[in-house]
Amino acid sequence: MTLYAIKEGKKLRCGYTTGSCAAAAAKAAALLALGQDAVPAVQLQTPRGEVLTIDIVSCQRFPRQGRCAVRKDAGDDPDITDGVQVAAHVSLTSGGIVIAGGPGIGRVTKPGLSCPVGEWAINPVPRQMIRTAVEDIARQCGYTGGFAVTISIPGGEELARKTFNPRLGIEGGLSVLGTTGIVEPMSERALVETIHREMDSRRAAGEKHILAFFGNYGVDFSRDVLQIDTEKRVTISNYVGESLDYGAYCGFSDLLLIGHAGKLIKVAQGIMNTHSRYADGRTSFLALAAMLHGASPAVGQAVYDSVTTDEALRIIQDEGLLEPVMALACRKIAYYMEQRVHGALRTGALLFSNVYGVLGYAGAAEELLTLHRQRSELL
Repeated sequence: MTLYAIKEGKKLRCGYTTGSCAAAAAKAAALLALGQDAVPAVQLQTPRGEVLTIDIVSCQRFPRQGRCAVRKDAGDDPDITDGVQVAAHVSLTSGGIVIAGGPGIGRVTKPGLSCPVGEWAINPVPRQMIRTAVEDIARQCGYTGGFAVTISIPGGEELARKTFNPRLGIEGGLSVLGTTGIVEPMSERALVETIHREMDSRRAAGEKHILAFFGNYGVDFSRDVLQIDTEKRVTISNYVGESLDYGAYCGFSDLLLIGHAGKLIKVAQGIMNTHSRYADGRTSFLALAAMLHGASPAVGQAVYDSVTTDEALRIIQDEGLLEPVMALACRKIAYYMEQRVHGALRTGALLFSNVYGVLGYAGAAEELLTLHRQRSELL
């Protein structure tokens, strides 16, 4: 792969999606099925127009059949499928093109995903890429019959347990994914699309309430301290704004975000992407809030200079100001969350710290927490 992306001042190499790998393997296997010689590489045009040259790592010819494999190259992206083999077995048929999954490919068991329930988890764009690839070979060889294409990923079932697939309702293996054919290193688009897929799955299952977390800290705290079931959660990483937007778009009735104060204090300033490379301001907000409630400039400076949120909170607590400062933070969080959705759904946020426990409730958080507790008791 010779395409690159610039991320955080670094030149990072792009990679191939599993969809591109599957299409390339199918193209090479179709050649074998039609009696052509094995090729070391094939060219493939991506949905956005790039022409890729993808190496073929293994080939097997059978009567009217061929099997080829491509080794997934995710570039500089930390993709769990980097290095796996994506294989395609192609058989000649009397007509039409049928695309199926084999070992290592999951099946969809819940509604709301790009593929219907019961179907192989080979998404629409990769399916079209596979179809186009074998159609190209048919034209090249003057063939007018059909193809049966089976995609497989050796070891895919084990790898899938380390992904979101089980929570999304994809069982038995990995998904064949990709909307552009290219893996962009540390792609934010891919992360946001994963959040959307989780929400789609929840909504299609009839869910009206979103229980959202930044990551594992909130999940562990909710399970161990708040004693609520987190199985049907949505993990939003740093993407507060995009998650609120999509929750409103999908027609959910409410969203409860449970998160560490270190993340949610940022939302109190209208920061809707909480990654540190975009914005911080945690100690700035806490220092100002403390001084607005009577802290001296020296205390404000100490809060401002704190290395961690918990250290800032300790200073504020020592001044007897933790409750009013957290109340102000909750009012601001509620304001910015409500402003983001403009009344399309009810919003709430619960702030916590592993040191200080629950620090406050923003918006409709207390009522929504009660709702999720009641739902947990029914399970």
